[in-house]
Amino acid sequence: MSTKKKLLEAAAGNAGGGATYVDDVFSTFLYEGTGADQDIVNGVDLDGEGGMVWTKARTSGWQHALFDTERGANKRLGSNTTQQETTWTDTLTSFNSDGFSLGADSTYYVNKSGDNYVSWTFRKAPGFFDIVTWSGDQSIKNRAIPHNLGSTPGMVIMKSIAPYGRSWAVWHRSMTPHWTGGTTPNDVTGGNNVATLLLESTNAKSDQGYFTYVNDTAFGIDGFQADYNANGETYVAYVFAHDAQEFGTDEDESIIKCGSYTGNSGNQTIDVGFETQWVLIKNATSASTDWFVVDTMRGMVDTSAIDASLIRANESEAEQTSGAGGARITTRSTGFGFISESNLSCNSSGETYIYVAIRRPHKPASEFAATDLFALAGNTNPSNPAFVSGFPVDMALSDGPSMGWDKDIAARLTGTKRQETNKTSAEGNQPAYKWDYMDGYMSGSNGSTYGWQWRRAPGFFDVVCYTGTGSFVWLNHNLGVVPEMVWFKGRNYASNWNVFTTQGGTSSHLRLNDTDGNRTTGQNSLWTNLPTATQFRVGSDNEINGSGYDYVAYFFASVPGISKAGSYTGTAADLNVDCGFSAGARFILIKRTDSAGDWYVWDSARGIVSGNDPYILLNSNAAEVTNTDYVDPLASGFTVTSSAPAALNASGGTYLFYAIA
Repeated sequence: MSTKKKLLEAAAGNAGGGATYVDDVFSTFLYEGTGADQDIVNGVDLDGEGGMVWTKARTSGWQHALFDTERGANKRLGSNTTQQETTWTDTLTSFNSDGFSLGADSTYYVNKSGDNYVSWTFRKAPGFFDIVTWSGDQSIKNRAIPHNLGSTPGMVIMKSIAPYGRSWAVWHRSMTPHWTGGTTPNDVTGGNNVATLLLESTNAKSDQGYFTYVNDTAFGIDGFQADYNANGETYVAYVFAHDAQEFGTDEDESIIKCGSYTGNSGNQTIDVGFETQWVLIKNATSASTDWFVVDTMRGMVDTSAIDASLIRANESEAEQTSGAGGARITTRSTGFGFISESNLSCNSSGETYIYVAIRRPHKPASEFAATDLFALAGNTNPSNPAFVSGFPVDMALSDGPSMGWDKDIAARLTGTKRQETNKTSAEGNQPAYKWDYMDGYMSGSNGSTYGWQWRRAPGFFDVVCYTGTGSFVWLNHNLGVVPEMVWFKGRNYASNWNVFTTQGGTSSHLRLNDTDGNRTTGQNSLWTNLPTATQFRVGSDNEINGSGYDYVAYFFASVPGISKAGSYTGTAADLNVDCGFSAGARFILIKRTDSAGDWYVWDSARGIVSGNDPYILLNSNAAEVTNTDYVDPLASGFTVTSSAPAALNASGGTYLFYAIA
């Protein structure tokens, strides 16, 4: 490990050599205001490491509120205004080791009872984010303001905390500099003035001389400018990194990119090298354009009919979810993108845009407990969310086990669109599928419904949406390991559920919506290559890659002690299936592969006991069966009993299984 990396790790609180993930330094956390003291627990250490919290009311037109550890709790600035810093003793009251605390909030900026809020937390860390303050002295042209990013920033935002009327000046690495003096872009002795944007404004970039240079140790300001270096005034700057590859398990991944792109008034993907969870966008060339902030917690859906949930950093208005001025902005497996979008503020043809993009959570599944990755819940919660998980849900199966309903499946990436595992139908719309909760999904309660909930995490589970090309193509996923089972489904036309398994490999496939065993018919047009830890290849078949059609793929893998995808050979006697668990399986899926058989599902909430165990069939809308004893509990996994039928335990039969602890 390099000396520089050791210094960076020590500064980031990782002197012991532990990896830092985006999960540790950034959080989008949604909450409801209570009008009383409440703690926001997002897992980010602000007390020990320092950082900034940016909050905005989603359902009301309250101003933005930015707090940071350099200025102290209760001291607010608003990104949408040139107002000076205000101190309110009942807003953000403390920065904690696992988040922050809110007071009763008589101002309504952060905690009005009944209002919904979003908070974005940025922890100080080399390679990600820093906060700098200074006192103005109106001294020299190029005054150096040191920072501790350890790399050249991608964006710097600065503001005077007093008096009223001082703008938020924004430097971004992608804006073309305009020189009024000096000979090189980073000449600290010359008179360079760098193109600037104003965060509270809809203006395009200008040649205002606020910044003079930016490098890996400092940024320069025009020391004669009263707005940013007046005698006796105090200033704050938020410094965002660009592409510092210091994060992740192997400490070689970037978690933030600052770049630019040209709009095309249609479909396009902005490739940043990772899937995004948060994006800030601004048109740099045209005025009357807003600063768009989108994130996956509130909604960046890969569906042409659904706008992203927009907050405008320069406006106090409530979050916009649809309608005039909205935008179809989605996250993608390699960045973010637009779907038939021509909004002047984000993707108008020929316009130049700057962005800041932050990677989606990438802490591996092995860092979590099984209960933080998968949950079972009945729809009995008297308030929203209807299904409670204890974590943000990325995909869910739901059914009325006793009702004989279709087996619904939906995902955060598909929004209110849902499909049925027992049907070939195109996706339909179900407005109750809502994902903007920190601890579950869906709005409205129905005691007859039951939910199985997955969280995306490297090594455990992933979801990818893609548009078909009609020809063989490699696509990216973020599972981080070779998938052992993948479910593919066309979204906007009727098609079968085609299933890849490591047992079938490239020679056969299964269908989730029928009872057939391994199928070879049409295999060569589905996939002929095994997936890798980062990519999968789809063929030319319309069921998996038809030109212009939309698809969704669900990726499953084994995590020691948490999940297990595998196979067994039937014995017609009691058969122990060792999954490497310590307290048994909470979820069991079994399918016969050498002959016909249903897709059986059991779970511990409805009963995996030494007696009758209710099961449902993913390929059928039949009600659950409750009077059979086909599986029994086993500490290391589960037991398939001797009373199980040939579809589960025929002597010499081969079976696919997937279990979660």
